[in-house]
Amino acid sequence: MALDTSLVMILAGGEGRRLYPLTRDRAKPAVPFGGRYRIIDFVINNFINSGFYKLKILTQYKSDSLNQHIARSWPVSSILGQYIDLVPAQMRTDGNWYKGTADAVFQNLTHIYDENPKHVCVFGGDHIYRMDVSQMMRFHKKKNAVLTISAFPIPISEAKEFGIIEVDDDWRLTGFQEKPQDTPKSIPGKPDMCLASMGNYIFETEDLIRETTEDSINPDSNHDFGKNIIPKMLAKGKQIYVYDFSQNDYTGKTESEGNYWRDVGSIDSYWQANMDLLDYEPELNLYSTDWPLRTYNYNFPPAKFIWEEGERVGMATNSMVSEGCIISGGSISRCILSPKVRVNSFSTVTDSILMENVTVGRYSEIRKAIIDKNVDIPPYTKIGVDAEKDRERGFIISSGGVTVVPKGAKL
Repeated sequence: MALDTSLVMILAGGEGRRLYPLTRDRAKPAVPFGGRYRIIDFVINNFINSGFYKLKILTQYKSDSLNQHIARSWPVSSILGQYIDLVPAQMRTDGNWYKGTADAVFQNLTHIYDENPKHVCVFGGDHIYRMDVSQMMRFHKKKNAVLTISAFPIPISEAKEFGIIEVDDDWRLTGFQEKPQDTPKSIPGKPDMCLASMGNYIFETEDLIRETTEDSINPDSNHDFGKNIIPKMLAKGKQIYVYDFSQNDYTGKTESEGNYWRDVGSIDSYWQANMDLLDYEPELNLYSTDWPLRTYNYNFPPAKFIWEEGERVGMATNSMVSEGCIISGGSISRCILSPKVRVNSFSTVTDSILMENVTVGRYSEIRKAIIDKNVDIPPYTKIGVDAEKDRERGFIISSGGVTVVPKGAKL
């Protein structure tokens, strides 16, 4: 695959308030996912697998764990002009932190000047999906666009939850509505579907510099691409096109996978996206060798399942169990375990996500829960069984009934 010389800017400074308490101590892109990954691994792998090797990751909110993960996971060859650089907020312009997505890019224009690319890819760092970005780039060049936005077809009935893009028959942008309350314009030829913005953009460099610079001096702006930059460019009559993500393909993609994309912005959506991985033929297949999902490699021993004595059986069904885990006479079903989790005898864990270094004591019962890292659950504890008792202990319970135990909680 030919290497693309575009500059990639990944916006990874999101606070992720709706994912609290998982974001109490970390930025949203650093939240663990699928046992041994972080959310940001998906967008980085998408670019690396697509032949893009010049990445700037813009960080801000509680970025320490994210910084460590990137530094330890992603060594690339600077000799070959490749880099994955962490760019912390530096208050370069007016002494303020990033005021919006467009301001984050504006405050880092120096990196664009230094690299002088023809195109700049501005992507979010907090979605779960697979995408060959080179196909979107080819579409961008074919249309002679100054900006291309990736969008995902969704039923019109779900439009209220997303920023909705309107296009003409040539897929040129004609309008944008943020979480419309009325029925939005449908996709040409698909009356029951509309287009949700994925928050991923490819800009011509000169236009990106010009628009963010003009926006920076507008006191009435939110300094946001979706709210300000794109509507203004549309009003100017700029050549803005929309790339249909449902047409994207990648090496090794199977029929069962489809085009999976999830905004894991809430506890319920995050929990469900993890559970989706457990399907027999998941829409997002982590086991592909043709489109690998790389991350930090732990030096832990293989998972171990021990004891088979009457009711004392170490067993896992329909689950993903990471390295270093020990299922010691307990049982798990429809669970995702990060490294170094231990489930002790006579305990049952179902429909749950257990993050790194969690220990479940004997005779405990856990249902539909997310247990953040470094939690020691005493014997005979019940979580996700009695909502009132869980609230009394300070646990968060989502609208969908997922109980969340914060990182390092003392039970």
